[in-house]
Amino acid sequence: MAQIKSLFVEGIWKNNPAIVQLLGLCPLLAVTGTVINGLGLGLATTLVLLGSNISVSLVRNLVPNEIRIPIFVMVIAAFVTVTELLMHAYTYELYLTLGIFIPLIVTNCAIIGRAEAFASKNPVQFAAFDGLMMGLGFTIILVVLGGMRELLGLGTLLDGAELLFGEGAESLTITVFDTENKFLLAILPPGAFLGMGLLIAAKNLIDQTIEKRKLQTSQKVVTRARVTGTDL
Repeated sequence: MAQIKSLFVEGIWKNNPAIVQLLGLCPLLAVTGTVINGLGLGLATTLVLLGSNISVSLVRNLVPNEIRIPIFVMVIAAFVTVTELLMHAYTYELYLTLGIFIPLIVTNCAIIGRAEAFASKNPVQFAAFDGLMMGLGFTIILVVLGGMRELLGLGTLLDGAELLFGEGAESLTITVFDTENKFLLAILPPGAFLGMGLLIAAKNLIDQTIEKRKLQTSQKVVTRARVTGTDL
């Protein structure tokens, strides 16, 4: 349970592939114009991460060390192909919207990095959970960044929900405010860089606040121990 908890915290917060490792930034910054685009790419990446981590962990003792990277890339490419076919079958319009960034998941450093750094060295249950948490952490950042840009640029949230959830999901779209003139800075690539910078700054601020509180608590414990003459 301790390792499961550690993997959860690492994937979601401490070692998040997007805002800590800063991996996979090309698709992250390119497609996060809306929440649905971010969620679609995040789910696709999570599926590939989960499948590739499980597969790499299963064959880790069979693959010669000299050719492990090419083998890992082949495994990842296979799961990307599966994901592409699934999107062709069920979310074709979203696939067209995301474009080249679905096939480019093969070269996502976050996926190759987890296969090499973790899945190839750990049992399948931990590798699977690590892939799921890393994918979830990546997806959360995609969705939050997409939400920020969509809200500022278009005044909506979940615009184009039918692309992912099918016909009838148009009702999920939330119009926060109506605007005739779009805020282009949020929609265009510079807005993605600014939004990403704000997310990184927010995380660093939260981490600093947590560390400061821990230090203050520790100092209070030490002071109380000195006053009462208690051994720490």
